[in-house]
Amino acid sequence: MFHQAARRVRHAPSHPLEVFTDADKAVDRLIEIFESNTAFLRQHFQELLEGKEISGRVRAFYPQVRIVTDSHVRLDSRLSYGFVSRPGTHASTITRPDLFRHYLVSQLSLLMKNHDVPIQVGDSDMPIPLHFAFYDGTHVEGGAAAANLDRPLADMFDLPDLTVMDDSIANGTYDPADGVMPLASFTAPRVDYSLHRLQHYTATKAEHFQNYVLFTNYQFYIDEFCRMSKELLSQPDSGYESFVSPGNVVLEAGQSQPDGEELTKLPQMPAYHLKRADGSGITMVNIGVGPSNAKTITDHIAVLRPHVWLMLGHCAGLRNSQTLGDYVLAHGYVREDNVLDQDLPIWVPIPPLAEVQVALEDAVAEITGIDGYELKRVMRTGTVVSLDNRNWELWDQPELVKRFSQSRAIALDMESATIAANGFRFRVPYGTLLCISDKPLHGELKLPGMATDFYKRQVAQHLQIGIRAMEKMRDMTAERLHSRKLRSFAETAFQ
Repeated sequence: MFHQAARRVRHAPSHPLEVFTDADKAVDRLIEIFESNTAFLRQHFQELLEGKEISGRVRAFYPQVRIVTDSHVRLDSRLSYGFVSRPGTHASTITRPDLFRHYLVSQLSLLMKNHDVPIQVGDSDMPIPLHFAFYDGTHVEGGAAAANLDRPLADMFDLPDLTVMDDSIANGTYDPADGVMPLASFTAPRVDYSLHRLQHYTATKAEHFQNYVLFTNYQFYIDEFCRMSKELLSQPDSGYESFVSPGNVVLEAGQSQPDGEELTKLPQMPAYHLKRADGSGITMVNIGVGPSNAKTITDHIAVLRPHVWLMLGHCAGLRNSQTLGDYVLAHGYVREDNVLDQDLPIWVPIPPLAEVQVALEDAVAEITGIDGYELKRVMRTGTVVSLDNRNWELWDQPELVKRFSQSRAIALDMESATIAANGFRFRVPYGTLLCISDKPLHGELKLPGMATDFYKRQVAQHLQIGIRAMEKMRDMTAERLHSRKLRSFAETAFQ
């Protein structure tokens, strides 16, 4: 009798596929289904914590969007997204449609416009893990332990399943066993996993992240970003409405003091958000030093589908003609970071993206007041080497010089190639503008006194350039910014 009861499954009320020709109404339905199904799981878990008996299993499913086409025709061949690659059935599971509402309306509208077919919305066959039915980082195991349950949670609820949370779609290795091709690069559980990880690593909720993301490897940049953000927030015509710091501390425009308490201990990769109402503000993350953090945070921010991310940080200048404070605009990378080799083979080139490169160069010219041929005095475009060994200076020097010369490298760091390569892998436009803080091959090591003086002089200007570049790209249309260089033969439809 026990085994028969254990096999019984109590499902959430079903939501059969419905047809929609209006993207807003389709997303409204996605939200209704998701809220209903996750509420079903939360309710039963709460009842369990209150001592009520649950016989068998409790299960609810993610909603899905589906499109069926029988033609190769699409309206605008200039686009890099917004269409399916071939006729057939295309579908993806969806999570947090409330958080992704604007994005989903945009993507579904393009699909219906380009293929002149309706969208179908209903339950999928992918269960929602209990942990992901909670949006605020609730510690499910902690609640279960406190309730002193006599059965494992896995006997009663679906738990996270790594087999549906990998990156095979984004990596181009996914093989649809049922013939249904994906619409998006990520499954719903994969997105949920990253939404929870973002809160953990950055101490800010996913809802605060903006579509234009800056990464840095020094706290000095964060301090300056906080100062500049509050200055911009005080300007009524800036378009920025709030500033969010770790701990989800929110300073609204016009406020003298923020709502919330500042954290006494920062997370591993703290994030700060200068927000606009439409999500077109700027997020800045201090990723620290090294390619591992760079990969970790971009793995998770990628599910938010930002319009661009840039690396602003310090590097070692490799040419004697360079001086401290000069800028390096990367147009190629030597990838010796090693953290992405399994996901993106080392032989895959990471191309420069024209729209990003031009925005960065123009921003340097505007902020420094130098343009044309004279700009070469303070900025050089070239190849950046990214290594996974901070003490590379202790390697065989003649061998290093030979390798750097063969690659035409002009600068070296530990994060830029990782961020660019993950941008390429996840179809997120990317760019790198570094500032030379030392020249180890030429006797100018990064020593405390020299570094402190350099930071005071250069960080503010460098960050101004990054923000100006973001503003320039914000003025572009998303269709222009998202390059076709980032798309493969058989692509998912969603941006």
